[in-house]
Amino acid sequence: MITRIVGLAVFAAAMAGVTALNPVRAAQAETKCHMTFNTSGWAAIYKHINGAGQVTCDNGQTAAVRIRIRGAGLTAGKYSIDNGKGEFTKLKNLDEIYGTYATAGANAGVVKSAEGLVMSKGEVSLAVSGTGRGFNLGVDVSGFEIERAK
Repeated sequence: MITRIVGLAVFAAAMAGVTALNPVRAAQAETKCHMTFNTSGWAAIYKHINGAGQVTCDNGQTAAVRIRIRGAGLTAGKYSIDNGKGEFTKLKNLDEIYGTYATAGANAGVVKSAEGLVMSKGEVSLAVSGTGRGFNLGVDVSGFEIERAK
């Protein structure tokens, strides 16, 4: 009887370990998420940009999001990004996208310009690209914030 109980306990522990530590199963739990967005704003030492977007993940999760970029530096201009695209690192779920990503960079553009930027928030990284309109010139440090659309 004791042998049977010990055997069942060992079997249960082994199964729990296989489930919790199986890297194949853990990798299957991750998903790839993509974002499309539009933004517009201005900068005169202080950068103030607002926008909206849609996030779609390979696991079927979707979310409408609001984007806010706030920063400061030696920067000036008025511009917008139309049909922007973003790609997140693999995530466990959609909730990991929300928060503020740190960015720093230099920018210059007149009438039409292209912008690409990679930023991070803890273990989550986001690469964005898009085509812009307007004019901008400067160097700044900003926060790229993604929040749920209300």
